[in-house]
Parts: sequence; C-alpha cells; structure tokens
Amino acid sequence: MSNERIYWLAWSGISNIGPVLLKRIADHFGGLEIPWLADRNTLAQVDGLGPSLIESIVAKRKEIKPLDFLEKHLEKNPNFWTPADPQYPKLLLEIASPPPVLYYSGQVIEGENTGAVPCITLVGTRKPTFHGRQWAKKISQNLAQEGFTIVSSMANGIDGEAQQHVIETGGRTIGILATGLDGMSTNRLYQNIQKSGLLLSEYPHGTKGQKGNYAARNRLLAGLSRAVIVIEAPEISGTLSTARYGNEFGRDIYILPNSPDVEEARGCLKLIREGAEVITSVDELILSLGGLPGLSKKTSKTDNDLPKISDELLNIWQIFSGEILSFDQVVFKSNLPSSIVSGLLLELELLGLVQQLPGMRYQKKL
Repeated sequence: MSNERIYWLAWSGISNIGPVLLKRIADHFGGLEIPWLADRNTLAQVDGLGPSLIESIVAKRKEIKPLDFLEKHLEKNPNFWTPADPQYPKLLLEIASPPPVLYYSGQVIEGENTGAVPCITLVGTRKPTFHGRQWAKKISQNLAQEGFTIVSSMANGIDGEAQQHVIETGGRTIGILATGLDGMSTNRLYQNIQKSGLLLSEYPHGTKGQKGNYAARNRLLAGLSRAVIVIEAPEISGTLSTARYGNEFGRDIYILPNSPDVEEARGCLKLIREGAEVITSVDELILSLGGLPGLSKKTSKTDNDLPKISDELLNIWQIFSGEILSFDQVVFKSNLPSSIVSGLLLELELLGLVQQLPGMRYQKKL
C-alpha cells in the first residue's frame, strides 16, 4: 500500500478540510504526505489555508497517527479507493472536488474507472408521470443493451426504477449513496445492484443521510459520467443540481421534453433554455452518445486502416487513445498552436477519423 493512500485517508479525518481544499493542498505539494509533515509556514503557502485553519490542522494531526488510523478504519471500511489508487475513477479526478476517499461494494470491472466502459447518469423526479416512467424504462434498457453503465442514486421514482430496469435487462448499474454503504443494505435494489453492479459512497460506515450529503452526492452523479440524462424534474428539485453540476464539469446534458403544463417536468424546460440537448428518440440519443468509447461493437481503426494523410494529421489522430479529449488537452498534448490544431481537427472530422462532441471535446471515431 502506498504512503499516499494512507495520507489521503488521514487527511479525510480532518473534518474542516473539504474535498476542494484538500485537492488544492495535494496539487500544491504533489501529494499529501509532505503537507502532513509540514510546519505552519509551509502550509501557509497554500491558498485558502489561513492561520486559524492551520492551527486546527496542526492540532488534529497530533491526534491522528496515519497507520493506526488506517488499521482502525479498515475494521468497518475494508474497501475504498483514494485519488492515489489506480482504480479510482479517472473522471472524478477532473472535477475540483474529488472525494478523498471513495468507498465501494459490489462487483468491480476492468475499464469502468478509465472510461473504456462508458458511464451515463440517469436521474429524475421521485414522483414521475406515466410518460416519464415509460421513457425511463425505454432509455435505461436500450442504453444498457448498448453496453453503457447506468449511474443513479437508487432514490424512489425515476432513479431507482431505471436502475431496476437495467438489472432486469442484464445490464450494469452503479448506485451512489448519500449515506455510508451500510445505510441502505436492507434495500432490495441495493442488494440487487451489489450482485451485478457497484455501490459507491464518499461516506464511511455508519454515516446517516444529512441534508448536505445529497447535494454532495449529486456532484458525484454528474462527475462519474460523461453525460447526464434528466427524465423529469420539477422547478425545485435535487435533480436539477445534478444537471448543473454536469454543466460545470463539461458533461453533456440530455433532457426528456414534456408539456409546460406538467409540473413534474417544468425544471427540464429551464435546462433546455440553458443549452441542454432534447431527447427526441432513443435511436438519436444513442447516436449522439456514440462518440463515447465502449459503445461501438466494431474494432478500432489502426494506422493501416487509415487513408493516406499527412504526418501532422497522423500525429494529432494518434493523440487519441479511446478517451475523449477537450480542445485544450489536444493543444497541450500536440505542443502546437491552437490555430493549427483547430484546422487539423477539422480535417480529421471531414475525413471521418475524429468526431466533435458538445463542449469543444473530441473523440477518435471508431
């Protein structure tokens, strides 16, 4: 076990250091072991660490012996990842507030953490209409059959029903809890997901559901997936916060439309005004999501399959290795001016070798 993993856990025991600030500390020092041992003046170099907070950190460090803390923690929390672990979901590392500890239970599959098996979040109201229920079933089952992992909260209504439909289809689903993993252990859906899917929480064993936990969970629902689908949401709804986190994280947002007269779906109209994509058919939705890795049943193109292209185009094309990259990431990896990269990406699109996705993101076309 790496020291970094131990120190991510130790820092999580300091209650007044949240995920955003902890990531800032880790980024500043290149890890969390160095700041755990650092003096007050060294800690003060981190933006956001004022004198009173530093004194609190120093006092709390004296109470926590990292190895002893780990041993005690493992008694009730044997399975967890930290950002130092290779199994930690890569998409969560993109957000400003990745959980320092992510607890899991169920079946872990290779490739899901890297995005090679694409995750799609599907959420909605706890009081859906018949229209919403029918579409939740249709969308969740079709996406599951296409190889997507469906992420949701297991809540009553759209979330839980969609996940149950995925299980019945033989697909895979991930449930994210706002309590410790033991908080819903007697729930039938929880038990079904544990057999074939995965359960995640950023809270240790014994944590009860508190108001702030649900908003925090919603950021994980958005952060874990490349796209968020909202089936129905009233104007005041936690579902809307999941979609807005998705916007903040650069995820694609898809909305099931309904009449303005339907109270359970009025929040969706707000999201459409904010730029969300409208779902008009399951086939079009799947086509729109088709740039995500893991969907196509075809084998990927190799260099030998390519049409004759310039070395510059080939270099850009080879930057992509299954993952979706933002325009800025392509510029950084290519070490070329953005104006040149823009032109090369356009050429690759016209050749059918690269596909542009919403939010100036690009994917190698399979």
